[in-house]
Amino acid sequence: MSTHPLPLDGITVVAVEQAVAAPFATRQLADLGARVIKIERPDGGDFARGYDTAARGLASHFVWCNRGKESLAIDLKDPRGLAVVRRLVADADVFVQNLAQGAAARLGLDATTLCAAHPRLVAVDISGYGADGPYAHKRAYDMLVQCEAGLVSVTGTPGQPVKAGVPAADIAAAMYAFSGVLAALLRRATTGLGGPVEISMLEALTEWMGHPLHHRMHGGETPARAGLAHPVIAPYDAFETADGEHLLLSVQNDREWRRLAEQVLGRPELADDPDFATNTARTAHRERTDAVVAEALATLTTQEALAELDAAGVACARLNTVADVAAHPQLAARDRWREVESPVGALRAMLPPITLPGGAEPRMGAVPALGEHTEALLRAAGMTDEQTAELRRDGVIA
Repeated sequence: MSTHPLPLDGITVVAVEQAVAAPFATRQLADLGARVIKIERPDGGDFARGYDTAARGLASHFVWCNRGKESLAIDLKDPRGLAVVRRLVADADVFVQNLAQGAAARLGLDATTLCAAHPRLVAVDISGYGADGPYAHKRAYDMLVQCEAGLVSVTGTPGQPVKAGVPAADIAAAMYAFSGVLAALLRRATTGLGGPVEISMLEALTEWMGHPLHHRMHGGETPARAGLAHPVIAPYDAFETADGEHLLLSVQNDREWRRLAEQVLGRPELADDPDFATNTARTAHRERTDAVVAEALATLTTQEALAELDAAGVACARLNTVADVAAHPQLAARDRWREVESPVGALRAMLPPITLPGGAEPRMGAVPALGEHTEALLRAAGMTDEQTAELRRDGVIA
């Protein structure tokens, strides 16, 4: 039985991209079947290539965000290089860029300019703070945007704010850019017109701050930093088990508390005790609530505690390390791991979270070497071998 093709088969994307926000967005497009041509500087390429050497000599950020792409290493500051990219864009469906604010406009590669010249093109500008306003030209690295968006203020312990352990601002911008491209392509399918898409890292991450923002803006207090605990739910925290591991449990309502008290804590009287019977009471008496739970779980191994909590219908989870996630039994049982080719050989990677039953599996292509596809792309753009050799001699390509 034939399967449905990948939804973006036949779509060509040209990306002048670096770091995480744009590369992660275009990687989603590549996984769903798009051809992605990645434009890189000839002198080192995307600077994320140099972040570390953890992936068997390659940078872990780059491996994560750049599989399935063709690398064209070319100098956009040279008119000959810029002309090649403009030729590629003329034949593309999507263009994505996240250069420093104003750089794309100076090259004529901003979304407004490109869409005026190519009405069917979907062109995406990703920036830190947006095209205008007092912050438009500020540098916008992930940690800085996490601070500006207030994420750091609600993350951490009461005494110590911390940034998220993943590049949350970059990821937020990437996923809105990805969904923005899909929406614009759908609009083009019905109207024939593409159009600009604008994504700001600050606005993307501020959207993710919806709960604390609405809580504060509409009359509540700013939610307090509470580590692994929850500011308005109890019990909701990590507790140590008899074998020294930690389990997180979350009681979301009073029915769950009754089951926990009766079936796991061995204290059925706490289900009706006015100091514990409601979430409001448990939160008011958080230290006593947590102490009761901690005392019970300290007598159980992790496996015993998981079994009892699951049987009681109480939400719980291991406090896993990154290594634990790489060996997670659920991911293994669902066959979510594949191998992706790279300049250093096959590397393990997870299947994209978007699953399309009955369709072709996501196209998890190879991680490209810098300039791996330069000559082939230049030939396809109509350049002769002599012209290519001249560009290489002059340092315009790599």
